[in-house]
Amino acid sequence: QVQLVESGGGLVQAGGSLRLSCAAPRGTFSTFMMGWLRQAPGKEREFVAVISGPGASTKYGNSMGYRFTISRDNSKNTVYLQMISLKPEDTAVYYCAAARPPRRWPPAGASEYDTWGQGTQVTVSS
Repeated sequence: QVQLVESGGGLVQAGGSLRLSCAAPRGTFSTFMMGWLRQAPGKEREFVAVISGPGASTKYGNSMGYRFTISRDNSKNTVYLQMISLKPEDTAVYYCAAARPPRRWPPAGASEYDTWGQGTQVTVSS
């Protein structure tokens, strides 16, 4: 069982930036598709972004626009989510998740992920 640990959340003013990190234990990290999903109070979990194992392919949720960038460093077993121009509606708990092969590309729904981190809170004040 892969254990994922997110960090980097916090309180930021609208227009600000944050970078989330998600660390995984050594092993077969580079074979996993890694995603970020978020859940705001009273709402369903929403797909944010996913990156392929080698890092060559990415996909973003429809409402993310240009503001979010997912990346990974397989030498550090870490995936990142860079967020800029944050808005109050970005306030949510952000979860890192892993989709093991042979899941199809791209895994965009919560049910398509096999392992989850505990989540990190992002709060954007207006």
